[in-house]
Amino acid sequence: MKRYNIGIVVSEFNFDITSMMLERAKAHAAFLDVNVAKVISVPGVYDMPLAIKKLLEDGGIDGVATLGCVIEGETDHDQIVIQHAARKIIDLSLQYDKPVSLGISGPGMTRLQAEERIEKGRDAVEAVVKLLKNLG
Repeated sequence: MKRYNIGIVVSEFNFDITSMMLERAKAHAAFLDVNVAKVISVPGVYDMPLAIKKLLEDGGIDGVATLGCVIEGETDHDQIVIQHAARKIIDLSLQYDKPVSLGISGPGMTRLQAEERIEKGRDAVEAVVKLLKNLG
């Protein structure tokens, strides 16, 4: 059976949370016998699409897991960031015919809720691997 190579794009914003998400993602990839071929850090969730695109263009990358955390602020900025990022992530997955998971927690969540969702890093890798296996 083929050993999959995945990329991970992780947001540096709220790094105290996203760094733990990344550790969970890497550990779960190892558990699933999936190679994390490349990790790209970006400033924030809004900045992910270009990094995702670069990974998807790489013929050696089978899929991409995204890791981020969008915490609610005083404005609706969190809503805009996640909506636009999610839409572009879907578009890129379809354009390159490769799975890209949405491992971004939020919007509308508190810092405490974000800490409770650190396992979403594991889930993001799980989703990419399941799609790779199920779509052949």
